Amino acid sequence: MKRSDFDFDLPAEQIAQEPLPRRDASRLMLLDRRSGAIDHRRFEELPGLLAPGDLLVSNDTRVIPARLEGRKPSGGKVDLLLLEPIGGEADCWDARVRASHAPKPGTVIEIDDDLEIEVLGREGETFRLRLRSVSGDVAAAIERCGEMPLPPYIKRASGDHRSAADRERYQTIFSRNPGAVAAPTAGLHFSEEILAALGERGVETARLSLHVGPGTFSPMRVERIEEHRMHAERYALPEEAAEAIAACRRRGGRVIAVGTTVVRTLEHRGRDGGRVEPGEGSCDLFIYPGYEFGVIDGMITNFHLPQSTLLMLVSAFAGRERVLAAYAEAVRSGYRFFSYGDAMMVR
Repeated sequence: MKRSDFDFDLPAEQIAQEPLPRRDASRLMLLDRRSGAIDHRRFEELPGLLAPGDLLVSNDTRVIPARLEGRKPSGGKVDLLLLEPIGGEADCWDARVRASHAPKPGTVIEIDDDLEIEVLGREGETFRLRLRSVSGDVAAAIERCGEMPLPPYIKRASGDHRSAADRERYQTIFSRNPGAVAAPTAGLHFSEEILAALGERGVETARLSLHVGPGTFSPMRVERIEEHRMHAERYALPEEAAEAIAACRRRGGRVIAVGTTVVRTLEHRGRDGGRVEPGEGSCDLFIYPGYEFGVIDGMITNFHLPQSTLLMLVSAFAGRERVLAAYAEAVRSGYRFFSYGDAMMVR
């Protein structure tokens, strides 16, 4: 199967550059994965589209403000994107670094009066860094100095007034566990009002953590998709979530994943009979057409980039032709695409 099999045309003006004033005000396309039938709804209608006893599983990772700007001793500007901590330590990170000349090991980059970064080494495009805070709290220094790591298709000039709002709106209301450098965007549509209505409807909820890495935006560089290798991402699937899925199975409810990150985690931990095994680890599962799903019965997701692994995952669940037809309808109907865009429910 070829990467180009998942291409589609998207007008630039349909790439959402900012969220709607209300989280749950987005549009919601319903796609029947068996017939390909499409229905146009609003996200605020979601509770009525689920049945009592269904289980909604969301990702509670929290995006860290992982973009930092500093200066080398020479005065040269350095842009850094923190990727993930090394060995669970708060002060050592793998990162991407952009500068006119790549900093050498031993270079100290000053971020502000409280935070500086030493370059420890480099492997390919990834730099290994040690962060030092005068106050002694590296995590707090990152929160204070950093900017949200918005995907490259969301444009923000220096001083853009929308950047302040991004700190809140590029987090889901589920966010609890810091560690992601990209948001699990399907969760951005949920509001406290939606959660309350789901509870009144009798829809159960569960949470897991998968810390979304920069690989979610990395373009596929091979034409044969079978040759692609996913970037591994850290996850934790708690015992309570596994028990909630088992209980849902017993009562005949549906397991609905909020986002592709949840799909990948549940399927990675899936076992016979639709059950999941709790645990922690790294997930590099690549789901594309031909994959047989064992856990989920439906998913809520955003509209994804052409030729992306996320589009391939949705196509594996609903069929490539049906998904591309739904995307063509979304373009014709003026849906907003990507992270700050509208949503789709596949069932």
